[in-house]
Amino acid sequence: MQNEQPVRIYYLSAGSLGVPILAALKESDRIDLTGIGSQPDRPAGRRQIDTPTPLTSAAEEQGLHVDRLNDVNTEEFHQKLRDLSVELLVVASFGQLLKPALLELPPFGCLNIHASILPKYRGASPIQAAILNGDDESGVTFMNMEAGLDTGGVYRTVTCPIGQETGSELEQKLGELAAAHVVDTIWDVARNHLQWRPQDDATSSYARKIKKEHGAMRWAQPAIVLERMVRAYSPWPRVTALLPIGGKMRQIQLTHAVAESWNGAVCQPGTLLESDKKGLLVACSEGALRITDLIPEGKTEVSVAALLNGYRFAIGTVLPDYVPPPKDNKKKK
Repeated sequence: MQNEQPVRIYYLSAGSLGVPILAALKESDRIDLTGIGSQPDRPAGRRQIDTPTPLTSAAEEQGLHVDRLNDVNTEEFHQKLRDLSVELLVVASFGQLLKPALLELPPFGCLNIHASILPKYRGASPIQAAILNGDDESGVTFMNMEAGLDTGGVYRTVTCPIGQETGSELEQKLGELAAAHVVDTIWDVARNHLQWRPQDDATSSYARKIKKEHGAMRWAQPAIVLERMVRAYSPWPRVTALLPIGGKMRQIQLTHAVAESWNGAVCQPGTLLESDKKGLLVACSEGALRITDLIPEGKTEVSVAALLNGYRFAIGTVLPDYVPPPKDNKKKK
């Protein structure tokens, strides 16, 4: 006789992807959510204030307790799962490596929810990679976790088209897609004996961890590449460029920009071609990038149309590339 009892799970998540999934788990009568774990609060923002993860914030707003876990690979956490009689560990955008002892602990193992169509874009930044590469489609893979990085067997994959979403917008879209299928997948794994299929390692690709310097503006790139960067790196690390504001080159962060063709004279990449209420049009190695919205250094987001009420930018000005300041690797005493 099939077991019709709710599946006892423990949920590990940190990023925004996991927020819609949490709602689906919490609301289902086929799921017994025994606990929620996330990363500890970390310093964030210019004032470096300790800030909970997006998952922790969302859960606590709903009155749910969240375990802040420095390391899930401790005997203390393992014993907690045993005491809770957890059948399946569910993981989404968590950010810690789960070692074999933990992966093998629940009777039905660990179900990872990965924001790509595996084996494409294994690794830390699959959402950004899909935008940067101009993909027409993305998706969510429900997989059996193993010791390798996103190499486990696939239970189910669901897909969706990519439009002009930013990184944060696509993350929300994929989180909602995962939420629509997570309960059925958990039930099929734990109650209907759903079997996973192996990935084809020969077709795999890897999405590297994003660093702040990846958003540094280099004008000698095709405009379409820069447009995708602006979308992919929103809200972090954003694309940082330089613009002469008030007689001084200042940092700006691009929040919206569009690649356009340019049929005028061939110009050095970085040359300002147009400056009007439609935006700042800047020459690239191929085409031109029209910047319509930005964040000036130390300010809030503003449209170029509004910025032009107080500043003027000379056509023909060559905007320099942005070079990130060198890292201070000296140990603080």
